[in-house]
Amino acid sequence: MNLHAIRAIYHFELARTWRTVLQSIASPVISTSLYFIVFGSAIGSRMTQIDGISYGAFIVPGLIMLSILTESISNASFGIYMPKWSGTIYEVLSAPISPLEIVIGYVGAAATKSVILGLIILATARLFVPFTIAHPFVMIAFLALTAVTFCLFGFVIGIWADGWEKMQIVPMMIVTPLTFLGGSFYSISMLPPIWQKITLFNPVVYLVSGFRWSFYDKSDVSVGVSLAATLGFMLLCLGAITWIFRTGYKLKT
Repeated sequence: MNLHAIRAIYHFELARTWRTVLQSIASPVISTSLYFIVFGSAIGSRMTQIDGISYGAFIVPGLIMLSILTESISNASFGIYMPKWSGTIYEVLSAPISPLEIVIGYVGAAATKSVILGLIILATARLFVPFTIAHPFVMIAFLALTAVTFCLFGFVIGIWADGWEKMQIVPMMIVTPLTFLGGSFYSISMLPPIWQKITLFNPVVYLVSGFRWSFYDKSDVSVGVSLAATLGFMLLCLGAITWIFRTGYKLKT
């Protein structure tokens, strides 16, 4: 294992984050704060409790998950697409670095940024609504697992994309709508029976539900099923990345 190469990629990607801190950290935190103000304070004060939880507190896990999913994909896809676009990917491919080390470096840095962002949003949410965390270690584990999984997904998107527009298609047209429809702002038990069954085909439901369970001991689906769904998607992304490096698919521009 070439730890020097992994460290170099990892530190380079993190350094880029601190150079663009307004875009990487401040912007998502401000956007999420607006959600808390509108949904948590303004609308939440007029809504009844959900499963014995105030509406403002209920949406905290969903909003954190919304930010984690979008930022993880964005960070990882941009991290690998930028070298392709600038031509510096050839330096990485010609260096004595294995595909595993490349993935660990890029995905590790993107996941670190996402976890840091998630914790900052969690602390920010405390300024707007009171909430508890029933299982803090499980919450951290879900946060890290989700960040790594969707950073792997973003890595695949960054390799697949051959233009800046393509990098935005999946996060904006697929992931964000699925997150809004995945129980971030409501419990799926509030839906009509037919829509409850349809919603279970949305993979984000399992992520949000498992993450909410770590806060309040309440979830729409079993936490075991949520964990299995997340691990299954991670394995699918790892399989896609393995195929990419074996075939050299779009690694070069």
